[in-house]
Amino acid sequence: MAKNLIKKYLPDTEKIKQHPSLKIFGALLHDNNLWHFNRRSARGAFAVGLFVALIPMPFQMVLAAALAILFRVNLPLSVALVWITNPLTMGPIFFICYQLGALILGHPGHHVEPQISVSWLIDSLDTIGKPFLLGSLVIGCTLSALGYTLVDYFWCLSAKKSWQNRIKKRQSETETDSL
Repeated sequence: MAKNLIKKYLPDTEKIKQHPSLKIFGALLHDNNLWHFNRRSARGAFAVGLFVALIPMPFQMVLAAALAILFRVNLPLSVALVWITNPLTMGPIFFICYQLGALILGHPGHHVEPQISVSWLIDSLDTIGKPFLLGSLVIGCTLSALGYTLVDYFWCLSAKKSWQNRIKKRQSETETDSL
C-alpha cells in the first residue's frame, strides 16, 4: 500500500519531536493526530507541505510544522515535503514562479543577475518582487490542491485494490476448502 511506501522514508517521530526548531511548539507536539498516518492526515500534509515549499522564506520547516499543528495533519510528512525546494531545485522553481507571475501581471521579464547579498535582494524587490511572490502563491496553491487531490485519489485506489485482493484470496481459500 502507498502508506507503507511513504512511511518508509519519513524520519523517526521521536527524532522530530526533539528537533531544536520545533521546541517552540511545546506540548502541542504531543497531539497524536500529528503522528498518525491515514488518508486524511496524508492528503492534508501534502497540501500543507507543497504550499509551504513554494513560499520564498527562511525556516519553511517551522511554518510547515505550525500549519500541520493548526490543521492537525501529519507533521513529519508536512515538514519533509518542504524540501522539494532545496538548494539544488530552488533556482529553477523560483524562476518559473517569477515567469508565471510576470505573465499574469503582464510585466516584461527582467533580465536579473542574481547576487547573494541583502542589498541586492532589497533593490530587486521593486522589479521582481511582485511577479515572483504572485507566481509563488499561484503555483503553491495549485500544487497544494493537486497534491491533496492526487493523494486522496491514489489512497482510495490503493484501498480498493487491497479490498479486491482480499476478496479474491477469500474466494480462492473457500474454493480449496470445498474441494
